Amino acid sequence: MAVGTLAPCPSDSLQEFQYPPQNSPPAGGVPPTTDLVLGATAGCLACFLTNPLEVVKTRLQLQGELQAPGTYPRPYRGVLRAAVAVCRADGLRGLQKGLAAGLLYQGLMNGVRFYCYSHAEDAGWTGYPGGTVAAGAVAGAVGAIVGSPAYLSISSAFKSIYQQHGVVGLWRGVTGAVPRVTVGSAVQLATFASAKDWVCERQWFRKGSWAAVLAGGMVSGVAVAVTMTPFDVISTRLYNQPVDADGTGKLYRGFLDCILQISSREGLLGLYKGIGAVYLRLGPHTVLSLFFWDKLRNMVQH
Repeated sequence: MAVGTLAPCPSDSLQEFQYPPQNSPPAGGVPPTTDLVLGATAGCLACFLTNPLEVVKTRLQLQGELQAPGTYPRPYRGVLRAAVAVCRADGLRGLQKGLAAGLLYQGLMNGVRFYCYSHAEDAGWTGYPGGTVAAGAVAGAVGAIVGSPAYLSISSAFKSIYQQHGVVGLWRGVTGAVPRVTVGSAVQLATFASAKDWVCERQWFRKGSWAAVLAGGMVSGVAVAVTMTPFDVISTRLYNQPVDADGTGKLYRGFLDCILQISSREGLLGLYKGIGAVYLRLGPHTVLSLFFWDKLRNMVQH
């Protein structure tokens, strides 16, 4: 979840727009249908490299669920110790648990997300003040809804969920996923475009260079981790909670109830559980996915 577009370092900034943009060729020069494939590919490449951190992050966020700090055992103490504990219990392969479902989720979610954002670019919406943020948020929300069944199957068997709860059961936890990806997408795409433009305007890096793309991605990764962690904790809890025969959660009634319970029982810092793992996972994932997407776009353009 700002200025400029995701085309490689445009020279014009948003402050120079005095009138609403007119119909013109796509700023990125890549058709939305192509961005669907490129976004999915970039997301899958980043997912493969960062999935071990996703496994560790999930373990940390579920540790001590709805228990007051200091009242429960902590088998996972920090990112490195958690990774070692997972390896001891499940072997090295344990760090790639859920990879297939993760690739499916990242492919669906990012493909749809970048497809929607590319449409917004084509329509000129990202040229308006706040347009990049709004386009990123809407694109993230749509991507989260489409990818929700795949995200759920990371922690549970897709087939068994369908058999027990039907089609609706595949979207259990979507109320936590939509705010999470909406906020993350808006911040990610807006800060990436702004940071990349900023370093190019100051001539720190050459326009279109890999260094400019990485710099934009690194700044974006920090912003995403800070704003997205509470939503990530809530989403993890909603997706992983046990459910009744009718699919109703046994611990949380929904998004707001989850916030209230975590805050009252674990304190406000409970919403930032595993933030170190979140950054270590989202930071590289943000950098890699945006880097791959930007470079794949350049390859298609040329």
